[in-house]
Amino acid sequence: MMFMDLNELRKRFSPSKPQISDAIDSSRAQLPRPMASSFNFIAANVTKTFAALLIILPVLITFSLIYRNPSSDHRFSPFADARVLDPKSSLTTSQSSENAEVANDKLLGGLLPSGMDEASCLSRYQSFMYRKTSSFKPSTYLISKLRKYEELHKRCGPGTQPYNEALKQLKSGNETAVPTECNYVVWIFYSGLGNRILTVSAAYLYALLSNRVLLVDPGTDMTDLFCEPFPSTSWFLPQNFPLYKKFENFNQKSSRCHGFMLKKNLLNATKASTEEVPPYLYLHLGHDYNDHDKLFFCDEDQTLLNKVPWLIMRTDNYFVPSLYLIPSFEEELFKLFPEKVAIFHHLGRYLLHPTNEVWGLITRYYNAYLARADERIGIQIRTFEEGPGPFPHVNDQILSCISKEKLLPEVDKDDLSFGSSKNPRSIAVLVTSLDAGYSDSLRELYWEHPTVTGEVVGIFQPSHEGFQQSHKKNHNRKAWAEMYLLSLSDKLVTSAWSTFGYVAQGFGGLKPWILYKPEDKKTPNPACGRAMSIEPCFHAPPFWDCKAKTGIDTGKLVPHVRHCEDISWGLKVVDGREEL
Repeated sequence: MMFMDLNELRKRFSPSKPQISDAIDSSRAQLPRPMASSFNFIAANVTKTFAALLIILPVLITFSLIYRNPSSDHRFSPFADARVLDPKSSLTTSQSSENAEVANDKLLGGLLPSGMDEASCLSRYQSFMYRKTSSFKPSTYLISKLRKYEELHKRCGPGTQPYNEALKQLKSGNETAVPTECNYVVWIFYSGLGNRILTVSAAYLYALLSNRVLLVDPGTDMTDLFCEPFPSTSWFLPQNFPLYKKFENFNQKSSRCHGFMLKKNLLNATKASTEEVPPYLYLHLGHDYNDHDKLFFCDEDQTLLNKVPWLIMRTDNYFVPSLYLIPSFEEELFKLFPEKVAIFHHLGRYLLHPTNEVWGLITRYYNAYLARADERIGIQIRTFEEGPGPFPHVNDQILSCISKEKLLPEVDKDDLSFGSSKNPRSIAVLVTSLDAGYSDSLRELYWEHPTVTGEVVGIFQPSHEGFQQSHKKNHNRKAWAEMYLLSLSDKLVTSAWSTFGYVAQGFGGLKPWILYKPEDKKTPNPACGRAMSIEPCFHAPPFWDCKAKTGIDTGKLVPHVRHCEDISWGLKVVDGREEL
């Protein structure tokens, strides 16, 4: 009806030119009529005109707003800082700038390469929608280095001619290596998932520093958990790799073990420039490595290793801090990471993207339980106690920590505090633990008593597997999903010695509160303390001065490598002031 009325009004108040002429002539013919009649005619026309304007103007304004801002969409979204690009729309300068910013966030500030298949790995380009933009920015030098490495891996990866040529040395049985176009470091599948995430990142950094191609032993579940990180190539070691069946038997007494050969004087690092080397060496860098194995962290041994085409590495240590103590690597590390504490933060997010199966676990849980909260708190609980839990002293430690550090609001046990708001501020607490008892205690506390602030607290725990089952795919899928969910927190509490917590803090760029390791089943005092940096701890570093050939406290050599908060003999990278 409105449009019919508008058409009639247009006809009435927008006549053609002949109609205007006729109207003038008609009005002249009626001049002798009384003056009151003329006024009535004018008043009637003014009234109709005003009424028409009241109908037409809102419609015109509405259409104007729609065409000025066609992309406005205020539908609810559970994603943090989620923004949608519309490449088909005509963009203003401000819109173009905003979309460029979103595209940059999607690539994590330039860390990620553009153009990879999104459907095969949804997490790679969707992760930015679930977390706040990182305050740690990758250096332009690091971004350039990553792009160059991607080219190297594409040229030298599995199936390429340089790779096949390098394989010939392993198949030939020759005792002495000849120079190859591409050199490699092979990471052996070993230890629990948290350790694997940290060590494959450390191995990749070593590959960057030594100009090698990193190949990853897929083991039982690496392909099930992680997407391919590099464009148009694979980082997974082919199953027909000549040494593949020997991996399980490699140890510190293997004939090609780097440390063993040094011990037996079969290698001489001091004569590295003239020393003949074998086609491959096994690097034993696990927690049980000996003094000869640890010489890997000496400059002269790196000169020797640089001549070996294939390095096979087994480790359960995040050995990055000791790379800073190798003089030939130090300057390059400073250029790659001006913010020294963001090494794993950048490399982990660049390399390790959850597969679609794991990403489904992450996003479904996040959207169902965490997305709508005003604040998200992560609490990661790992105990090293004997016997079944939950343990009362650990439960007391958790409550003491969150109370002292004011991570959660206090409860009113007199039940006198009642919020008057229909929509009080909400806090979602994500608890990860092998035991359900700790989250049950928190859930009962915040259900049975109101908070003194009127805030509501929800406690959520995705799984409680009872004990670690690193050999099971589904267990590791859940573990990877929970590490990632913890990294989406606003504040984080982790457990001492736990690589699970290290992964979460590193991915999230979060400086956590660490629950100190209890002794003699007693609650530590203080219960927890704030971490110095977001970097993981190297649990078993060497204490050796390569130049002086004597023992030394490597936690006191440079200001940016210090002993860890949770393991007094461990090393971690912190915010040092020393610059090149």
